[in-house]
Amino acid sequence: MSDASLDAAEIARRHAPLGEIAEGSYLTAGRSLRSWLLTTDHKRIALLYFGSITIFFFIGGIAATLIRLELIAPEGRFFTNDGYNKLFTLHGVVMVWFFLVPSIPTSFGNFLLPLMIGAKDMAFPRLNLLSWYLNIVGGLCVVACLVLGGVDTGWTFYTPFSSLFSNGYVALAAFAVFVAGFSTIATGVNFIVTIHVLRAPGMTWRRLPLFVWTQYATALVIVLATPVLAISLLLLMAERLFGLPIFDPAHGGDPVLFQHLFWFYSHPAVYIMVLPAFGVISELVACFARRRVFGYTAMIYAILGIAVIGFFVWGHHMFVAGMSPFAAVVFSFLSFVVAVPSAIKVFNWTFTLYRGQIYFEAPMLYALGFIGLFTVGGLSGLFTASLPVDIHVTDSYFVVAHFHYIMVGGAVSAFFGALHFWWPKITGRMAPDGWARFAAILMYFGFNFTFFPQFLMGYLGMNRRYHHYAPEFQIYHVTSSAGAAVLAAAYLLPMVYLTWSLRYGRRAEPNPWGATGLEWQTTSPPPRENFSRPPIVTEEAYIYHPEREAPGHEEPEKRRPHSAQGTPA
Repeated sequence: MSDASLDAAEIARRHAPLGEIAEGSYLTAGRSLRSWLLTTDHKRIALLYFGSITIFFFIGGIAATLIRLELIAPEGRFFTNDGYNKLFTLHGVVMVWFFLVPSIPTSFGNFLLPLMIGAKDMAFPRLNLLSWYLNIVGGLCVVACLVLGGVDTGWTFYTPFSSLFSNGYVALAAFAVFVAGFSTIATGVNFIVTIHVLRAPGMTWRRLPLFVWTQYATALVIVLATPVLAISLLLLMAERLFGLPIFDPAHGGDPVLFQHLFWFYSHPAVYIMVLPAFGVISELVACFARRRVFGYTAMIYAILGIAVIGFFVWGHHMFVAGMSPFAAVVFSFLSFVVAVPSAIKVFNWTFTLYRGQIYFEAPMLYALGFIGLFTVGGLSGLFTASLPVDIHVTDSYFVVAHFHYIMVGGAVSAFFGALHFWWPKITGRMAPDGWARFAAILMYFGFNFTFFPQFLMGYLGMNRRYHHYAPEFQIYHVTSSAGAAVLAAAYLLPMVYLTWSLRYGRRAEPNPWGATGLEWQTTSPPPRENFSRPPIVTEEAYIYHPEREAPGHEEPEKRRPHSAQGTPA
């Protein structure tokens, strides 16, 4: 049927964005507290996660600020030895398990995954809500640990210190992480089933956005690895509370066994934190370079390769733990192998930018910052994968810098890039671009001033977890603390202007960036059911046609749903 035979209302309906004719948005579909706390809408659950992980981010950030203040002077002025141990343990536990692990999957993954594949919701909406409540229960247990007196074992809970000698609330902290693990498992199962069974017609595996691929790979790692952490912490609690001889060498136990179990989960957990960031950066680079991601198929294999190989490299965390030299050589080799798919992604992003029509909007600045910081973190990881170098830098600030370049410089940069990119879709408002660009640049320089000096002092022999140190390291710590102040400002600034934008920001069009993807073919913010009619996908992802104008510069009346990710008229 041609448009000539339709009435004006039907013509307008067919040319409207897929969600435009639905009345109201998910934000207005019930305003009571009950409607939020009992919601099964994946978008609202994503916002609940936004709120909780933001709180945990600031708890961990406050602990980090106190650590940097303490380290300005070599003699340690503000905390006792035990107090300092509890401080960096709190920072690690909160930031790893209550911010970095759930950050992108539970917030952006929850919000975007059904939209990107053309679904109305997650496969298991009630399980999705349950996962948030489990996360909150775990977080409250951590807060209870803080109130009761803290934990002094470090975020790794190494035995036998944690099971026998620590005077902190180790069992409660382990239980908190145990519960949070089940929260992530529920999210992972939901993602896998949703991607398998709820894709829109025409959304084949080879047409999935790379963000969806990374969520899928992350979910597989979560489901396969997290139960190992759960049983490890359960054994730890059993030994600590009931005296069972599991890790105590005095009774035939093996403390190194705990390290094997812990790192079998915790090295894949690095990819739980960073794989979703790879998906975010792929979306940002493609949009603001106006090009299809170079080597789309190679990117998919690289993502899955990281998820698979990541299960076989846990031993490089234990080169000085009494491991067999032959096993150490194997783990060293595999650690170099896992760097190959990581390098493929960096090269592919670089070639996507090559000859691209690049727009330096705020999300793109965060993406470029991610690529730079992740590259430094990845290259420093090759040093720790080398047996002779790793023996020299183990338990030094070199390892601290490497970890933070990957996790904080990488994952947090991607988180803020995603926040600015999808903010118009989530809230229906545009963020002030000038302030957003300034915050992105400030974050990049603040991060490097904070953590690059730690590479130098670590290589020179400064051990981590010490708040009394030799005076010759003070210049590095002062520089690092000054950079941390800049970095804190870069983290706080978006909270101010994004909150301002909720009331005063310019109203967002359905597709303010001129991006591809089904999520941009519905209103901003989306309706409760996501789409007013079932979308049909007819082209591959990231096909930018000449008529698709530059981000932020289209006239509203010129924007139309694109056949690459929408329903044909």
